[in-house]
Amino acid sequence: MNIVCLDLEGVLVPEIWIAFSEATGIPELKRTTRDEPDYDKLMQFRLKILKEHGLGLKEIQETIRGIDPLPGAREFLDALRAQRQVLILSDTFEEFASPLMEKLGRPTIFCNSLEVGTDGSITGYRMRCKNSKLTTVRALQSIGYETIAAGDSFNDLAMIEASKAGFLFRTTESIRASHPELSAFEDYDAFLAAILAV
Repeated sequence: MNIVCLDLEGVLVPEIWIAFSEATGIPELKRTTRDEPDYDKLMQFRLKILKEHGLGLKEIQETIRGIDPLPGAREFLDALRAQRQVLILSDTFEEFASPLMEKLGRPTIFCNSLEVGTDGSITGYRMRCKNSKLTTVRALQSIGYETIAAGDSFNDLAMIEASKAGFLFRTTESIRASHPELSAFEDYDAFLAAILAV
């Protein structure tokens, strides 16, 4: 039995940190997992910037409420879920993901959680498990699933490469160039057709 494991940001919804960077005018927050392969290093950098500017969960959630899925993403996901089991694997946080899942028809998502102080400041984060995307794919495989994985960033590559089939979607030129063995897509129709052909 196949199960499709999809990344969230950049694949189904815009990058939350880029949207927040634009809302706050803080260019440093545009850095994402497309730019930095070390997730812990990236998050420590983000938390430092938030602290410097006195920003917390409330401000980020206000930005998230204004984010809609990428054009065509809901239709793509609905069509995919009608044909396959789908699991969204994301390094985002429960506190960020909930309103976005509502807009996507409440698909199943596995993600992480934030540590938030009484003043609303984000003091840290808890990863669901180490190497969460790869670990989840391996766990699914251990209980009889064959995985098909897709994403756009460095932190998606391990789950893609460990899967029966894997794809890149709207990735960067550098990731595409360094992984020519992976089919890369820019539009949902071709992406859907490739997944369903597996």
